[in-house]
Amino acid sequence: MNTIGDIGTLLVSTLGSLYLMAILLRFLLQLSRADFYNPITQMIVRFTDPGVQVFRRIIPGIRGIDLSSLVLAIVFQCAAMYALIFLAGLQFPNFGLILTWGLAGILSFILNIYFWGMLISIIASFIAPFSGHPALVLVRQLTEPVMAPFRRLLPSMGGLDLSPIFVFLAIQIIRIVLIIPVQANPRFVLGL
Repeated sequence: MNTIGDIGTLLVSTLGSLYLMAILLRFLLQLSRADFYNPITQMIVRFTDPGVQVFRRIIPGIRGIDLSSLVLAIVFQCAAMYALIFLAGLQFPNFGLILTWGLAGILSFILNIYFWGMLISIIASFIAPFSGHPALVLVRQLTEPVMAPFRRLLPSMGGLDLSPIFVFLAIQIIRIVLIIPVQANPRFVLGL
């Protein structure tokens, strides 16, 4: 690869990852019913709205779930993968393979968002447990629906919350079962 290809790869992967993170955060924040009037949520909505509006005309929401943002994330992930393959000078694989890799990449990105959100939530609970900072409020609103089922299953431990440990275990199990097989052999998932 030449210098321009390296720069292009760096730009596509960095800027593409940031935009994909914003799209997925918009989807996950809507899914968790986070505060729409939080300034960070407003920034994410404004940043992703042009792309989401294109798909919202075609794809309606179902029971409060904005499928247009999820479809935008899938399309954007596949387009970014095509761009990276083009910049690397490789031969384009068939669309089914790109779609499979794209779905695995999006699932991996969502798991990373929850992993880092949980980590931030745990650290913030020790440093600033009652902070009203918009970012920490948003992280709590994002991670609470994931931790709540585990909290209901676990007995009360006198102020000690062990639910993050089980969320981390669930994230790793999902990674092992769904993502690693696709990364190792995508043809296995496609049934080829």
